[in-house]
Amino acid sequence: MKKLSILLIVLMALGLLIGITGCGGGEAEENGEEEALVIDAAADAVFAPFEFKGESGEVEGFDADLIRAIGEAEGIETTIKHIDWDGLFPALESGDINVIISGMTITEERKAEYDFSDPYFEATQIICVREDSDIDSLDDLVGKSVGVQQNTTGHFAVQKIEGMKDEDIKKFPYTPDALMNLSNGLVEAVVGDAPVVLNYIATNPDCGFKTIESDEFEKEYYGICVKKGNTELLERINSGLKKIQEDGTYDEIYKKYFGE
Repeated sequence: MKKLSILLIVLMALGLLIGITGCGGGEAEENGEEEALVIDAAADAVFAPFEFKGESGEVEGFDADLIRAIGEAEGIETTIKHIDWDGLFPALESGDINVIISGMTITEERKAEYDFSDPYFEATQIICVREDSDIDSLDDLVGKSVGVQQNTTGHFAVQKIEGMKDEDIKKFPYTPDALMNLSNGLVEAVVGDAPVVLNYIATNPDCGFKTIESDEFEKEYYGICVKKGNTELLERINSGLKKIQEDGTYDEIYKKYFGE
C-alpha cells in the first residue's frame, strides 16, 4: 500500500512536469505564429530601368529602390529577388514571395485575382522602328511583323489593332529581345513600355532606332501586387508609398533613373 502511494505520487509529479512543459511549448508555438511582417518581393530583372541585375547580381532599378524605400519608411525588413515574368504569379500564390513589383500594369483582369497598391507610375506604350522605316502610325503596323514581350500590355495592345493578324505578332520573352530582333531585321517594329524602349535606345545610341507615339495607346498605371486579401501588407505598402512621395524620396529615386 505504501509502495503504491509513493508510486502514485511520482506519477502525479511527472504528469505535472509534462503538463507544464507542454503548456510552455504551446505558448512558444503560438508566439511563433505572430511573426514580424516582412516584404519578400520579386521582379523580372530584365526590364531596365525598372529592374535589372547589377554587377553584384543584386536586383537594382527604379522598382527595387522604390520597394526598399517603402520598407524602410515602414520599418519592415525588405528583400527583392529575380523571378522570370511567367513565374511571378505562381511564386506569389505558393507563398515563395508576398510582393510583386515588376513594372506591372494594374488591369481589371488582374484586380479580379490579386490586390494592388495605389498606382506608383504612369506609363504608355510606344512604337519603335528603324530610322529608315516608313511606319508612322499604329495603323501602319497592319501587315508588318511586330515584336512584343509576350503576355504584357504591349502584346495585348497590338492584338487590339484592327486588321492585325496573330501570325504577324512575334512574341519574345523580353522587350530587349524584340529590340535586338528589330536591329537584325527579323521584325519591322516593336511595341513596348515607353520607359523601357527609351532606356534601351539611350544605352545603345548606335542602334539606329526612332520612336513613334500614338494617342490610341491607353495610359497605364503600375502597381505593387500582393495576394488577394493580404490587407495588412497592402495597407503598410500604401502607407510607405505615401510617406516617400511626401518626403521627396520618391522624386529622388525617379530622377536617378529618369532624370528631371
